[in-house]
Amino acid sequence: MKIGKLWFLGGAAGLFSLDQIMKSYAEQNLDKGEEKYLTDKVVLRRVHNKGMCLNLLDGQPETVKTLSLAATIVLTVLQIPLIFTKGRFWKKMGFEFLLSGAWSNTFDRAARGHVVDYIGFKTENEKVSQVTYNLGDFFIAAGSVILVLTALFSGSKAED
Repeated sequence: MKIGKLWFLGGAAGLFSLDQIMKSYAEQNLDKGEEKYLTDKVVLRRVHNKGMCLNLLDGQPETVKTLSLAATIVLTVLQIPLIFTKGRFWKKMGFEFLLSGAWSNTFDRAARGHVVDYIGFKTENEKVSQVTYNLGDFFIAAGSVILVLTALFSGSKAED
């Protein structure tokens, strides 16, 4: 296996691990309802989310766990042959970010029964300020944006 292929696998494992370390930190060092300000706009807090994004299906954790695992497995199966293709750096990078977050949140659902969220942003809008994320959520968003851009520009040299 070439170094490039190992780099993508190791990078995904590293991102997964970073999110899990931060989740463990939040679990061990933050009480529910407590907020620690990193800046005047960024706050650490511990929130347990049994649902999906914005508590969608919050009352159906088994359904959420099943959907999360199914989506993560499908994405993983799509990524495996991609790792062994030549070029397509940005597509590989998009999948790396997307899957790092998906596996981290799916792992939480399986191991903890909920996803640990810990990053919030203070804004003038109270509803927006109450939303809490984890690094996995940002990885999923970044991977999705990269994959959309890759699809839009797939006919150009920008993909390789």
